[in-house]
Amino acid sequence: MNTAQPIKNWEDLEHFKRYYVDIEPNVRNHVLLAIGLNTALRISDLLALQWKDVYDFSTDQIRNHICLVEQKTKKKSSIFVNKNIRKALGCYKQYLENGQGIAPERHLFCGQNQDGGPLSRSQAWRIVKKAAKYYGIEGVISPHSMRKTFGYQAWKHGVPPAMLMEVFNHSSFWDTKRYLGIGQDDRDEVFRTICI
Repeated sequence: MNTAQPIKNWEDLEHFKRYYVDIEPNVRNHVLLAIGLNTALRISDLLALQWKDVYDFSTDQIRNHICLVEQKTKKKSSIFVNKNIRKALGCYKQYLENGQGIAPERHLFCGQNQDGGPLSRSQAWRIVKKAAKYYGIEGVISPHSMRKTFGYQAWKHGVPPAMLMEVFNHSSFWDTKRYLGIGQDDRDEVFRTICI
């Protein structure tokens, strides 16, 4: 069984997240990558999001937090909507208002089926894989890679592993450590950087 891997190289990550802007413009797919990379949500939770989860219709504003009960763990989670998510959602909302519009119960990532249901997991896999393949990003890259990429990049930017354990709702540090995908190159970097 192949295990999804994080995108470790920052340049690869920058290219990956802009594929559906620069190479094959698709607003929905771009927002899927933006929210997937910035929330650390599992793909099942990401695909289940509805507009009411990210947009407050009473105030006509994007919410400050995405609040949900995770499907896998049944734990409550509140995720801050950062500037990258906010910008992507703003563009998406504007794009959709020129077409079918948005509604509270409408899925954020609608599939191509006529019932307005969510994007399928297999279609999400193809969306992620296509962007990674175009840029020649090595390793097993799947929708779960977005969650792992968030953890890896957060760790590289100094977020303590204990905080990441909380963010991921992991019950053990071992799970978080596995998510980070720490390899020999990361271990070498510690010894290269820390000269006592």
